[in-house]
Amino acid sequence: MLTRLEKPEDADAIHELTWVAFEPMPYSNNTEAQIIRDLRASGDLTLSLVAEESGQIIGHVAFSPITISDIKDGWYGLGPISVKPERQRQGIGRELILKGLDLLRERDATGCALIGDPAVYRGVGFESDGKLTYGDLDTRYVQRIVFKGSPPSGALKFSRAFGE
Repeated sequence: MLTRLEKPEDADAIHELTWVAFEPMPYSNNTEAQIIRDLRASGDLTLSLVAEESGQIIGHVAFSPITISDIKDGWYGLGPISVKPERQRQGIGRELILKGLDLLRERDATGCALIGDPAVYRGVGFESDGKLTYGDLDTRYVQRIVFKGSPPSGALKFSRAFGE
């Protein structure tokens, strides 16, 4: 499996993969594929990685700028992340996340945050201390990994592409 930055010609395959991966998920409102297109169009798709095998894209992860209350720079949000349904739970998503986090560190990012299941993201270094919020969502789902400095506190705000 090859993990690499997306190429312009990958956009449609990423869209299809994201749609297929999220369509059966009960928590999804089926906007994830469009979010990636909107991040790309707005210039907010900071980092977009794909996992490719035998010429097929089998996984994708997006990173985009976020703010945390009055912190405007240095923080990125992880997501959406997609893996072909038949290839899920094989470490593909984990590899994409870890590669993305390494690239963010190389770009001198301060940290990364996400909304997700703690049981899934704890294994790649994310944690929740209850100091980050996202609307009225239970704070245990609002997680972060700090690359440098102190853990932040405040409200997460994602790109407009997320419909905020």
